[in-house]
Amino acid sequence: MSLKQTIQDDFKAALLSGDRFRGEVLNAIKSAVLYEEIASKKREVGLSDAEIENVIAREVKKRKESASIYLENNRKEAADQELKEAAIMEEYLPEKISEAELIKKIDDKIKELEVSDIKGMGKVIGALKSELGSAVDGKLLSDKVKEKLTN
Repeated sequence: MSLKQTIQDDFKAALLSGDRFRGEVLNAIKSAVLYEEIASKKREVGLSDAEIENVIAREVKKRKESASIYLENNRKEAADQELKEAAIMEEYLPEKISEAELIKKIDDKIKELEVSDIKGMGKVIGALKSELGSAVDGKLLSDKVKEKLTN
């Protein structure tokens, strides 16, 4: 079953069970996916699961950034709300890769691409991002690749 269909089924189940909050979060995911389909002119064919994961990851990131802003402004309840939404959305993302696994993959990719200095950083990041998708945090990946190539 596709990720889009899973989200749709879970949305219906949430509404039928009376879980209004979960239903609203899943509806937000559906809206973001629809917006991306229209923006990328894929409304008829739909997005692939990987593209949907990228949309969800972007939505999770927005919520986490909002939560940190709310916390800076002493609005704990609003921050908690954003983090609850992010937690539900993260259920539809693949398991994040551990830092140790990431470092091993970076080392392997650097050897495979024969990159020896910081000029090849983009090549390494691009290759790993396409391989790992939303299973890796972009900032963490960038930091670790930079660290490896500057040492």
